[in-house]
Amino acid sequence: MQHKHPADDSSLTDPALAGLRSQLATQENVLCTLTVDLDSQLRFATGLLALTDRRLLARGPGGEWAAWPTVDAAGKGLPGLSLRHFDHAGVGTLELHQGGVRLAGWRFTLGANVQALRLVRLFAQQQAAQGLAEAPPADEAALCPECDLPLPPDSEECPACARELHTPPSTWVLLRLWRFAHPYRHQLLAGFLLTLASTAATLVPPYLTIPLMDDVLIPFQNGQQIEPWKVGALLGGLLGAALLGWALNWARTYLLALVSERIGADLRTATFDHLLELSLDYFGGKRTGDLMSRIGSETDRICVFLSLHALDFATDVLMIVMTAVILFSINPWLAVVTLLPLPFIGWMIHVVRDKLRTGFEKIDRVWSDVTNVLADTIPGIRVVKAFAQEKREAQRFREVNQHNLAVNDKLNKTWSLFTPTVSLLTEVGLLVVWAFGIWLVSRQQITVGVLTAFIAYIGRFYGRLDSMSRIVSVTQKAAAGAKRIFDILDHVSNVPETANPVKTGVLEGRIDMKNLGFRYGNRSVIRGLDLQIRPGEMIGLVGHSGSGKSTLVNLICRFYDVSDGTIQVDGTDIRRFGVADYRRHIGLVLQEPFLFFGTIAENIAYGKPGATRAEIVAAARAAHAHEFILRLPQGYDSLVGERGQGLSGGERQRISIARALLIDPRILILDEATSSVDTETEKEIQRALDNLVQGRTTIAIAHRLSTLRKADRLVVMDRGQVVEVGPHDELMAKQGAYWRLYEAQARQVDNEEGGLEAEERRIALATSQIAHAAQHVGNT
Repeated sequence: MQHKHPADDSSLTDPALAGLRSQLATQENVLCTLTVDLDSQLRFATGLLALTDRRLLARGPGGEWAAWPTVDAAGKGLPGLSLRHFDHAGVGTLELHQGGVRLAGWRFTLGANVQALRLVRLFAQQQAAQGLAEAPPADEAALCPECDLPLPPDSEECPACARELHTPPSTWVLLRLWRFAHPYRHQLLAGFLLTLASTAATLVPPYLTIPLMDDVLIPFQNGQQIEPWKVGALLGGLLGAALLGWALNWARTYLLALVSERIGADLRTATFDHLLELSLDYFGGKRTGDLMSRIGSETDRICVFLSLHALDFATDVLMIVMTAVILFSINPWLAVVTLLPLPFIGWMIHVVRDKLRTGFEKIDRVWSDVTNVLADTIPGIRVVKAFAQEKREAQRFREVNQHNLAVNDKLNKTWSLFTPTVSLLTEVGLLVVWAFGIWLVSRQQITVGVLTAFIAYIGRFYGRLDSMSRIVSVTQKAAAGAKRIFDILDHVSNVPETANPVKTGVLEGRIDMKNLGFRYGNRSVIRGLDLQIRPGEMIGLVGHSGSGKSTLVNLICRFYDVSDGTIQVDGTDIRRFGVADYRRHIGLVLQEPFLFFGTIAENIAYGKPGATRAEIVAAARAAHAHEFILRLPQGYDSLVGERGQGLSGGERQRISIARALLIDPRILILDEATSSVDTETEKEIQRALDNLVQGRTTIAIAHRLSTLRKADRLVVMDRGQVVEVGPHDELMAKQGAYWRLYEAQARQVDNEEGGLEAEERRIALATSQIAHAAQHVGNT
């Protein structure tokens, strides 16, 4: 009887699986199936792979079936048989080998990669049962035992499972803020002493009500003579305590507000500094709005908590403890009755706290979605308007804003019930104290003055309990914010600084890449790459999109660290250099130039803030930017809009080139540096670059191959590997990969020019016909 893997049950109605049934022999069991969606020419076409306990079955795009035995007649694995898996640039490949001979191969998009890895694993287990399986390839990813997703390299933690097992923030995370509060410990100690003194001062007036009631008011009501000095002393004591409490409260509030603002500023600075030290892959998985929200609103929330609510919490705790001591000293039984609501309030706080903590963290994430929409739409407003998508973006904002409203409403249901319940319990407690106090007065166990003082103290006691219950909300908000801040601070860069960096000194610019390999997660981008670049040599990197050109440049700049092999500059592994020290020797011009808000001169001098005006002008002249800069209203002091929106694409690119040239780098990298300029401007920049590349190691990536003809050598890349190296003429004579790229681009240019000529002929013919018709109308 046929058996199917549980993961395939949902696909049993697929026609390909239905055809699989007709191919199975009696008692043959299906272990795993894989739907492949690409043919050998990388065109979309549907096929099927099926691993059984006897063989590997394959259905081609045309419906034809093929089979390869995986065990012999005795049920033993076949010697040398292996199923190999690798991927590159979004395309996965499975190859069946035996004895070093490739028997068959299949390709698929990486959406099927998880199932493909499962198939390879089951195949290896089947062969390993007989001890005949080949060792799996080194780049085959391990799978998570929980979800079968590939694990990241050198990691035992599955990112998907880590997200699922995300734990809510703990209130204890607030204690980690002591790292930022420690420099201000003396001010904090002074603030605590002021809090202690101000709390004690506020507890004096209720105590003075005892002699005021028993020795003044009640005797006076009974007709006894009252000494004026006693009344004046008691009233003076009340006034003095009030003034002293006011002064102490003002001092401690001002002092602790100053400290909390500085702690918040230090927290923002430390978070931003650490953020700048993280590698590019961290930013690739984060939204700009989310990071801005963490550094901005979360630190503000923590600052408010420290300056106001933490202070109130400390005051409340001191008030409750000191009031309880006074109450027990006056009358222990009445004090016990006063404390009856405490266990119920404590239980409620414990129950509600967890709901508030998780709820506020969810609110923070949803609010980040709101800021993400703003961060996407406002910088891209030109694209929004160009495609008339204002209503769409407004609807997108309305949806996330509505989601934010729904999440807040859900949390407010819990909070709105909690606060009145605490108030009700305190009112009931006050009623019980009144009843028990009246009973004690009737039994002459306490005086009216004592009961009056008790009621006054209880008002403060229950008021502080109610205040503490409200602080639960802001505490959980601060805890959620602190967790999101420490998520950044705890993240370790994938491009770490070496403990004992080697000084770069004066670099020659010799670059050696040996057996280089790099993966984006589980996608192999570069593998087994060897390349040597001589000092002062100009190298042109060419190849199809996705061949690994930009990735190789990122590795040379050490935006990422290599997965395998080494990159050496002047014989030293670049990982032994300090990151900032090494990058000072690299000038980088990106395909999409980025300018900061500021003046033209500030943007050119970004890599060398102390540059003189003469140096800035010289760099601008070299990049052929000086002329258009002088035409601006304020010349080099003209303000550039956000991301350089006040300039054309070619002008932005020339300023970007000037910025790179000003630092006089030993290694110059041009990543499609002339793609954003017109032909005439490109010629000007090329003439400038011909002089500027002298004496520098230059690596240039260009879409138009004609711009690289002056390169000393061209490096042709395909699927993360170097397939050809040599000068232009030599590679053209070989008629290999470079020749095919060059010819394909030349044909495309010819077709475009031919299309323009044909269009011009059509316009001329139409113009002639219109003129002839107009003449005919005039004659008639």
